[in-house]
Amino acid sequence: MALSPELQEEVNLLLQFDLSTTLAGLKVHSKADASAVEAAARLYRKGLVDHVDGGYLTALGREVAEHLQAARRILQANPQ
Repeated sequence: MALSPELQEEVNLLLQFDLSTTLAGLKVHSKADASAVEAAARLYRKGLVDHVDGGYLTALGREVAEHLQAARRILQANPQ
């Protein structure tokens, strides 16, 4: 099953979070691309970020972002 464009946008936002600190969040400005604004709002409704325009990851959001970033590292690794 392929990822929908909406889910792809949510994944792309979650991949932008800096997981080396809990003090860094994301702000999706209202003038940003509409798909990014909508993705941030969906992540908020799903309980993954603490503000409708991004903000900080919730505990669940951090767990999801960690898994996504690990998957990206594995998939981008050079084959042996």
